[in-house]
Amino acid sequence: QVQVAESGGGLVQPGGSLRLSCAASRSIFSINTATWYRQTPGNERTWVAALVSGGATNYRESVKGRFTISRDNAKNTVYLQMNSLKPEDTAVYYCNAVVIATSIWGYLRVWGQGTLVTVSS
Repeated sequence: QVQVAESGGGLVQPGGSLRLSCAASRSIFSINTATWYRQTPGNERTWVAALVSGGATNYRESVKGRFTISRDNAKNTVYLQMNSLKPEDTAVYYCNAVVIATSIWGYLRVWGQGTLVTVSS
């Protein structure tokens, strides 16, 4: 199936770090662009970090300097390194990616199922 899967979430203390992964399935040849989103109950899903066409990165002001989005093309995986975590970072984090699917040899946009990050002491 054409899908991406997030992993790496969990419980961490304030000031701690986590690295989230967004791994492409075997039916995906490559990831073109990717955006990390997060959502808490009662709130809209908002973008956190983006890896855009050309390799540039964009970050939400509240996470700038603490979060880093990157990729490993050999592993067909996108990462979100999160440092100096705060309680307000607690959310379900989602990966959204534009990928090349081998079944059609064309572009598709896919969402992951999300991974929960809880920042608490």
